[in-house]
Amino acid sequence: MIGIKIYTPLLALSLLAFKCDNFAQVPKAAKKANKTVAVKKIVAPILPAADRTSEYLDYLKGRKIGMLINQTSIIGSKKMPLVDSLLKLGVGIKKIYGPEHGFRGNASDGATINNTTDAVTGLPAISLYGKHFKPTPDDLKGIDLMIFDVQDVGTRFYTYISTLHYVMEACAENNIELMVLDRPNPNGVFIDGPILDTAGYRSFVGMHPIPILHGMTIAEYAQMINGEGWLKNKVKCKLKIIKVANYAHNMDYTLPVNPSPNLNTAQSILLYPHICFFEGTKLSLGRGTLFPFQVIGSPLFKSKYEFSFKPLSIPGMSDNPPLKDTVCYGLDLKNYNMQTIRNSGKLNLAWLIDMYKIYPDKAHFFIPYFKRLAGNDVLRQQIIAGKTEAEIRQSWEPGLTKFKATRSKYLLYN
Repeated sequence: MIGIKIYTPLLALSLLAFKCDNFAQVPKAAKKANKTVAVKKIVAPILPAADRTSEYLDYLKGRKIGMLINQTSIIGSKKMPLVDSLLKLGVGIKKIYGPEHGFRGNASDGATINNTTDAVTGLPAISLYGKHFKPTPDDLKGIDLMIFDVQDVGTRFYTYISTLHYVMEACAENNIELMVLDRPNPNGVFIDGPILDTAGYRSFVGMHPIPILHGMTIAEYAQMINGEGWLKNKVKCKLKIIKVANYAHNMDYTLPVNPSPNLNTAQSILLYPHICFFEGTKLSLGRGTLFPFQVIGSPLFKSKYEFSFKPLSIPGMSDNPPLKDTVCYGLDLKNYNMQTIRNSGKLNLAWLIDMYKIYPDKAHFFIPYFKRLAGNDVLRQQIIAGKTEAEIRQSWEPGLTKFKATRSKYLLYN
């Protein structure tokens, strides 16, 4: 009884104080100051289309479905493979199709992938990075709806948009509808770089007249392919698009799964469009290390830089990397503040220009692949001629302005 007599008044006073502080005093203070009490805005999480099953599950009923997917095609917080989830829900999936790096995403860069049977689902797994890029009529036999769900990174030379082109073309020619389950673009804030010259430099790492950073999601890009008549004979693919929820292009988005073996960190995904040019030079971008696309170097920079790394053969990432077994010296960008580039909204050219200037064997700095990455031979010539970044950027106009106007017609998000 003593405890009750002592603590009950204290408890009552505490409750009264809590009530006053939280429900009486704050509004009175706000009223006196003629201010509104701020309410914290709850921001809904970005929800990729695959997670929005209520938007498309009924549409799949009774259909014979093919799925262009890879390891990024996941659903839910447990990151379950979408194909496994849909099979459990009774969806009639008949075939799986895989892009570069394969359906499971564990093939090295550029590795040829053969058709196989998926060990987990027992479904036929058809490679679209083996004998051919485009599905054949036989590949599509027995399919009346194709699903495309692959995470892109927003750059022209990342080959998933080239696979998208060929899948759309094959679907159009074979009267098959394509459902695109959209995903955010981690580099969606950028629209920059030279426009690809399709007359002389069209390839699997650049098929359309777009800049290096296009600022679109995969579904928006599919609409552009259709709308601009880029498919063979200007055929049109019937599209069914499921949008990302709560997304805008300027939002930060960290991918839940690595999109390919050598883009294995959030940092590498953000650096990739700015340093992939070096794939067209004699320098190493860290393929053959555990931090690819986060370092740049050459054995000829020994006297220029203290940081060093040594590319090795790493099966599943890079079997035979450039400058294998050779110590390279250069830049360590693993902790580089990418927000500085994001704030600029521009493709970084400084690293490329600066490293060309200090490379001792300038005649052999570039390799032929550079022209395919750049989408023209102008950029290489400009760097050799010593053009400034401002002069190079000026040459990208009016192409960039024209592209932005075209792009605006196909946007699904702000």
